Amino acid sequence: MSPSPTPLTDLLGFDPHLVTLALAPLFLLAMTAEFWQMRQHPQQAPGSARYTWADTLSNVTLAGLYQASDVLSALFTLVVYNAFFQIRLFDIPFNAASLILLFLIQDFCYYWFHRAHHRVRLLWCSHVVHHSSEKLNLSTAFRQSVTYPLTGMWLFWLPIVLIGFPPESVIFAVAISLAYQFFIHTQLVGNLGWLEWFLNTPSHHRVHHGRNPEYIDRNYGGILIIWDRLFGTFVPERATPDYGIPKPINSHNPLVLTFHEWRSLLNELTSAGLSWKQRIQTAFGPPRGRQEPSMTRRHTNP
Repeated sequence: MSPSPTPLTDLLGFDPHLVTLALAPLFLLAMTAEFWQMRQHPQQAPGSARYTWADTLSNVTLAGLYQASDVLSALFTLVVYNAFFQIRLFDIPFNAASLILLFLIQDFCYYWFHRAHHRVRLLWCSHVVHHSSEKLNLSTAFRQSVTYPLTGMWLFWLPIVLIGFPPESVIFAVAISLAYQFFIHTQLVGNLGWLEWFLNTPSHHRVHHGRNPEYIDRNYGGILIIWDRLFGTFVPERATPDYGIPKPINSHNPLVLTFHEWRSLLNELTSAGLSWKQRIQTAFGPPRGRQEPSMTRRHTNP
């Protein structure tokens, strides 16, 4: 089966891999506006929302490292995705209906990618970087890990290619999701009313970044919050979130932020007296000190 051409790249006028990079000026403008708003009206934002040089520079540096690794991993990802596209199950036409379907399937896959990176220690070694700041503002969205390619981030969207969506379309859908999520890392936007029912909003995402016991490992959604409601991991924002991770890093060094959990895991795996079963459980079980949310479906009003 030969690959069917996709008009997406021609429609965009650039490689879908470059979506987030192309939007960088918009992200920086939004950060500047958020900073200025808090500067002019400090009463609107708590201390955990305010920009500091150390935290912001760490976030920007981590973003640069992540982008560099993403460019390299993109070459590998495209090779794998194109190989699987050769054995796709269906030939899916490029139209409005297929784009809506792609949006829903991608968001569903993102939910499980995100949930897995909280519930599997090996994957958490990458994702912990994003949660390590005790502040939450738009710059926090830049706080990403260079090791995501090592923990198989690309694997979670591979089934979409196998179904029959062209690799470029899948990459574009993921990029749009990540771009949307940049704007929900803020404390300046309150409850959005009826939109809270189905969208992942700043309120829902503040919960996700909280280390309050009732907030840990909740609200995994990308653009939509419906998967959390469906699979019992949704919690509305009630108490003010306390941001960060249960065991603070107390460092702004990008290398420490990137590798501290990897070092901790390696130390545990090489500890004397552990059986192979215990080592496997350590690597693939949940991170220490994190409780599995109840699977009881919640129907709480936002």
